[in-house]
Amino acid sequence: MGDWAAVVLAGGAARRMGGVDKPGVPVGGRSMRDRVLDAVADADVRIVVGPAGPVPPGVRSTRERPPGGGPVAAAAAGVSLLPAGTTAVALLAADLPLLNRDAVHLLREHLADPAVDGVCLVDGDGRRQQLCGMWRVAPLRAALGRLAAARGGSLDGAAVRALLAGLTVRDVPWSGTGPPPWFDCDTDEDVRRAEEWTR
Repeated sequence: MGDWAAVVLAGGAARRMGGVDKPGVPVGGRSMRDRVLDAVADADVRIVVGPAGPVPPGVRSTRERPPGGGPVAAAAAGVSLLPAGTTAVALLAADLPLLNRDAVHLLREHLADPAVDGVCLVDGDGRRQQLCGMWRVAPLRAALGRLAAARGGSLDGAAVRALLAGLTVRDVPWSGTGPPPWFDCDTDEDVRRAEEWTR
């Protein structure tokens, strides 16, 4: 796939968790955000989009416009920083503490099919995990441009489903061992379950 990047979306409001810095919540002794960054450690470029804060060495950070504008605005901010020559980008929520390199490798393998624009993991019920996927940069940029134009130039509050509507997406089930890498933490109970899986 050539050079690839990872954009980690860390700007959610975490309303169901009392407004805490959700990406900073530890699971297995490391913040969820840093666990996601570990899973994409071999990416050529890693970018965190969200509130300012310390990031590991070699990781870039930026903010979506406007701040709190949602995952599509955050994706656009991250994609805008990709260097020329980047052919693929993983778009990942920062609350995926069980994501691992095997799952990322699986996504990269499926994206090698030229018939698809992007690939996403699906959960055990077949639901697409839209922020646990990898995309060809050119069609993703085009989709962001089309959606912004349709919304008068703003991606504030845009739905991920609307962004992906014009793209050819392959759903990829996880058949590996261990806990589900697509598991996201939206509540304190989710965090407790993730903790149990990491023991």
